[in-house]
Amino acid sequence: LYVSILFKIMKAKGTHEDTIEQMVRLLKEHLYSGKDLQLDEEKRIRVDDWEMDPDVQAEVTGIWHQVSTDNLQEVSDFPGYQANFLKLFGFGLEGVDYEADTEVDIPIPSIED
Repeated sequence: LYVSILFKIMKAKGTHEDTIEQMVRLLKEHLYSGKDLQLDEEKRIRVDDWEMDPDVQAEVTGIWHQVSTDNLQEVSDFPGYQANFLKLFGFGLEGVDYEADTEVDIPIPSIED
């Protein structure tokens, strides 16, 4: 629920990023930017900075207290969240025939006995 609300807010603000986009930002803007690392008090790189923006969190909180089964589709981006989640695991991709027979026992040469 939180993520589906967050998706809608961040898309409206132009700051939404999928998991892969967030990883690209981690590498490009933090690890390999040539700049000093920006670390938090626990010495961690934070790529949830856009999500944790106080304005974003205030909007999430406001919607959180109003969301119901009846208005979920209007106040969140559940379809966008669901599509994104499925794609992370290889589902919901265009051009894939999910009904086709698939060989599941394929040896991996680098780990064969």
